[in-house]
Amino acid sequence: MSKFIVLVDMKKQTVHRNAGLLLLALLLGACAQQANTGASKVDLTNGIPIGIALAQTSNVALLGQEGLNGVKIAEKYFNDKGGVDGVPIRLVLQDTAGDEAGAINAFQSLIGKDKVVGIVGPTLSQQAFSASPLADRAKVPVIGASTTAKNVPEIGDYVARVSAPIVIVAPNSIKAALKLNPKIKKVAVFYAQNDVFSKSETEIFQETLKAQGLDIVTVQKFQTTDTDFQAQASNALSLNPDLVVISGLAADGGNLVRQLRELGYKGVIVGGNGFNTSNIFAVCKALCDGVLVAQAYSPQHPGEVNKTFREAYLNQYKNEPPQYSAQAFTAVQVYVEALKEVDKKTDIKNLSLEELRVELNKQLLAGKYETPLGEISFTPVGDVVQKDFYVAQLKVDKDGKNGKFEFIK
Repeated sequence: MSKFIVLVDMKKQTVHRNAGLLLLALLLGACAQQANTGASKVDLTNGIPIGIALAQTSNVALLGQEGLNGVKIAEKYFNDKGGVDGVPIRLVLQDTAGDEAGAINAFQSLIGKDKVVGIVGPTLSQQAFSASPLADRAKVPVIGASTTAKNVPEIGDYVARVSAPIVIVAPNSIKAALKLNPKIKKVAVFYAQNDVFSKSETEIFQETLKAQGLDIVTVQKFQTTDTDFQAQASNALSLNPDLVVISGLAADGGNLVRQLRELGYKGVIVGGNGFNTSNIFAVCKALCDGVLVAQAYSPQHPGEVNKTFREAYLNQYKNEPPQYSAQAFTAVQVYVEALKEVDKKTDIKNLSLEELRVELNKQLLAGKYETPLGEISFTPVGDVVQKDFYVAQLKVDKDGKNGKFEFIK
């Protein structure tokens, strides 16, 4: 400060000029100090910002769009109920596309530019392993709504999910297949080798098949970007499997189903979690009929929240809500209810953005929630605790125009 005053004196500035510059220096110093500490009030001018990092482009958009449908219904539902102590929530959308780079860019923007209190996403588990560590380091809560691969919650203290892990869900569809056809002996397995979720899921499927005493006659690999599966399908069908198990996304998995049927396969097909979208009907149409898929959601699940969610979805989209939409709705619900609890303890208007993120993360992990999925809570590492699971069979009209998930007991 003495150098500053000497320089001013040397230039023979007025006392008023001296005082003005000194005040400016003090103000700049205060601003710099605030920037260094990272403390900034959460901007509630346009509502409480919650980031939505889901795929809106690429072949993964078939899944991401259903997630967007769910969060938009949640935004209206909770804002109609008063938001958080009269403050509405505001969804901030960022497209993750279908790769790791897209997810990283979306997370960086939501954390740094949009200054959200928490993030729902990304769409794929593979993206989570790349993008969610960014949020964890920044102490920004993340809730995955479709990330079911092994070890996703273990990414960090600020990473959780409302999507049940595949190790719990996947075996149910194999058991259902054996009920449909107890004579199943030989199994052909297909999986997308460039997708971490599909690789994780196929491991669970194969462990379950072996535990059931079934013979895995072949394991065929493909890419999520593939459209031609003639070679893999022909190789597998030459071994006369009784059951086909596929781990992939809706676009590639649906095309694989279609080509297997076109080549004459008439046996049972089990699809993985990537098949849990009504968009798959547009890919394999009538040839989807009969495919089995394990699910973590049923539109018929009892409960007031699910009833309201289902009615809103039917009114807006003219079909039953799929699993991804219900899980995305649930992720937003967890944020809203956790924010309400934080606000009861300390008015969120008085918290800095950084403080709110920390308190929100603590609260969401501690809560119990009545959701479209039923009652859920979280383990200490952020994995969802859920009671009810289902198996559905894809039912499609002969003309391939209308399809639905028919739940089996």
